Amino acid sequence: MAEFNKKLGKRVKLLRESREMSQQGLAELLKVVRPTISQMENGTRAVSVEELKKISQILGVSVESLLDISKEPQVILEMSKEKKEIKSEVRINVPQKNLIKFKQILLYILGKVGSKPNIGESVIYKLLYFMDFDYYEKFEEQLIGATYIKNHHGPTPREFKTIVDDMIKNKEIEKVKSQYFDYPQTKYLPRSEPDLSVLTANEKEVIDDVLCRLSDKNASQVSEYSHNDVPWLTTAEGENIEYESVFYRTAPYSVRRADEDIQ
Repeated sequence: MAEFNKKLGKRVKLLRESREMSQQGLAELLKVVRPTISQMENGTRAVSVEELKKISQILGVSVESLLDISKEPQVILEMSKEKKEIKSEVRINVPQKNLIKFKQILLYILGKVGSKPNIGESVIYKLLYFMDFDYYEKFEEQLIGATYIKNHHGPTPREFKTIVDDMIKNKEIEKVKSQYFDYPQTKYLPRSEPDLSVLTANEKEVIDDVLCRLSDKNASQVSEYSHNDVPWLTTAEGENIEYESVFYRTAPYSVRRADEDIQ
């Protein structure tokens, strides 16, 4: 049983960290104190069946996949026609067209605002979210079309880490660990120029608008801002945020209503 507790604790920690969630954040959602989470993750405290169910809901995985790391949803980049056998309960496929656009938009973001001291990984998550959802609200079409989950810190793109790892491997970007005031920060620096030919005028306009509105906010500010957007508010913790919910947005988040007011 002790070995099982250690493996389960390691699994919980891996999933929690992959969702950019602190021990305190998980503790608040589970309604326990932070040391309890630390004990769970160290394997020194058993997890009850009820706690297991709640943790699975918070982290957005089934109980079965929580107990088996091979069941974690994996992101597959469709860069070739080769098919690999992946042992996973759920696959998130990133078509090549979306992959190219994701990379070029990320390079564009980093080139424009990446050097700002407040722009770390968490802020980039929210910038991508608002670009994707603002574009969908205005044009009813996908921009990047990433899959965003709701967690304690706001919308998080599931595909981000897989795509970024691929970009680091291909020397398109560089990952840097830094400090923002007293907080650890993960920054990304561009090592190549974006190919803007993959973006339409409408896409670039939405991207620039989001950067203008939000790129001066720090991680805490932009996360708090995202928490009042209808798509985030109407999604259960750990679940995918549905794009269709943008059509229920209220001011000041609705970009379509803002355009109508100008007209």
